[in-house]
Amino acid sequence: MLIPYIANTDHDVEEMLKVIGVNSIDDLFVDIQPHQVPKSFNLPKGLSEYDCLKRIEQLALKNSTALIPFIGGGYYDHYIPAAVSSIISRGEFYTAYTPYQPECSQGTLQALYEYQSAICTLTGMEVSNASLYDGGTAIYEAVMMAMRINKRKKIVMDGGLNPIYRKMLRSYTHNLSIDFQELPVAHGQSDRAHIKNVLDDKTSAIILQNPNFFGAIDDHSDIIAEAKKHGVLVIESVYPISLGLLKTPGEMGADIVTGEGQSLGLPLNFGGPYLGFMATRKQLVRKMPGRIIGKTTDKKGRDCFVNTLQAREQHIRREKATSNICTNVSLCALQSLVYMSLIGKQGFKELAQTNLNKAEFTRLELEKIEGVNVKRSAPTFNEFTVELPMDASLVVEAMIADGFAAGFPLGQYYQGMERYMIIAVTEKRSKKEILDYAQSLKSVLEKLSSSV
Repeated sequence: MLIPYIANTDHDVEEMLKVIGVNSIDDLFVDIQPHQVPKSFNLPKGLSEYDCLKRIEQLALKNSTALIPFIGGGYYDHYIPAAVSSIISRGEFYTAYTPYQPECSQGTLQALYEYQSAICTLTGMEVSNASLYDGGTAIYEAVMMAMRINKRKKIVMDGGLNPIYRKMLRSYTHNLSIDFQELPVAHGQSDRAHIKNVLDDKTSAIILQNPNFFGAIDDHSDIIAEAKKHGVLVIESVYPISLGLLKTPGEMGADIVTGEGQSLGLPLNFGGPYLGFMATRKQLVRKMPGRIIGKTTDKKGRDCFVNTLQAREQHIRREKATSNICTNVSLCALQSLVYMSLIGKQGFKELAQTNLNKAEFTRLELEKIEGVNVKRSAPTFNEFTVELPMDASLVVEAMIADGFAAGFPLGQYYQGMERYMIIAVTEKRSKKEILDYAQSLKSVLEKLSSSV
C-alpha cells in the first residue's frame, strides 16, 4: 500500500484550486521557465514504506563510512559513552523543550539548570544560558549582545577565528550596518601589535578563538586587558575539551564565551543537530539572548526551578527582545550535560591530556616524512597545521583509498594556502591508526611526486 504524504482527496484538491482561482496544480508553476526547473522536480514514482527503506539503504551503502577521521576544524570525532544515549532516550528526557509552565516541568528545568552550571564551571564564567543552535550562530548572538551593551558598530575578528564561523556571521548580519575588520591570518598566536592598532573607542567587540583554527594555543589575557582600556568587549570562542587543561576564558578576563558543543557527547551526524553554548559575566546577563533557568524557592520554601529574566524574550517584548531563540536545542544540551557528568572533573582532565599526547605523537611521526613541514610556531592542543609539497586537496583525495579522512585542506577557505592542511587527533585514534596514517601520507606523497 502506498502511504500519501498529504492525505488530500481529489475533491479536496479541486475545492482548494477553485478558491485560489486556478484550474490545476500545474498552473501554480507557469511562471517558472524551463531552464529554471530544478532537478528535484523530476521525482520518481511513490514507493511503499518497505520499498522506500530498501532504496535508502542501497543509497547509504554507496557512502564511504569506514574512513578513519583526522579532520577537525571545529567538529571532532570523540568517543561517546554508551550510557549517554541510554539516558537521554528515556521518555522524560527525549521530549525536552523549553517550558513556560514551570510547575509542570521541574525535571526539564532542573536538567537545564545543571547544564548551565556545568558550562559555567567549564568556562570559568558566572552565567550561562540554556544553549543556542551551534558554535557559529553563538558567535553571531555574542556580537549582537556586545552591540546592545555598548551601542558601537565595529567588530574586530582575529585571524585565527574559524572561517566557517566568519562566513556564518557575515551571512546572519548581511543586512545590518556592522563594520567588520578582519585581521590577517597567522599560523601562530594572535598578532598583538596589529590588534593594539585596530582597537579604538568605536570598537564594540573583538572576537578571539582558543585554540585558534590552526590549532595554536594562546593566553589572551594581555589582549583582553588592552581591549578593556577602550571599553571593548571580548568574545572568546573555545573548544570545550581543551579546557580540561587550558586556562579558562574566565581566568583570562573574557566578557562573553561561546563554543561548539558537539565535542561534548554529540555525534558528528553529517552536520547536526549541534549545540552552541554561551556564558557571560553576571553584570551582562540582562543583555544575553536565549533562555536562562534559575533556581528559587516556592511559597512553601521548597527548592524549584523557573525560566528567569523573561522580560528579555519575544513572547513579552516582541521585536524588542534580545533574540528570537525559542527551541534552543534542549535535548542536545541535556546530552552534553549527561556526557560531562559521566566523564567527571578528573576524567575531563585525563581526556584532554590524552588528546594532547596523541596529537604530539602524530606530529613527531609526520616530521619524519620528507616534504612534510609540521608548523610549530606556537603550542597546540589536539590539532595542528602541516605544509605539504603539493596541493593538500590532492593528498586528501588520494588518502581516501587507504581509508583515511586525512585532514582539512586550507585552500578551501584561504587563497594561497593550497599546500596547507589541518590535522586533528582525538582519544579515539589508536597508535596503529596513527602509524598507518603516517605511512599512507608518506606513500601518497611519493606517488604524487613521481607522477608530476
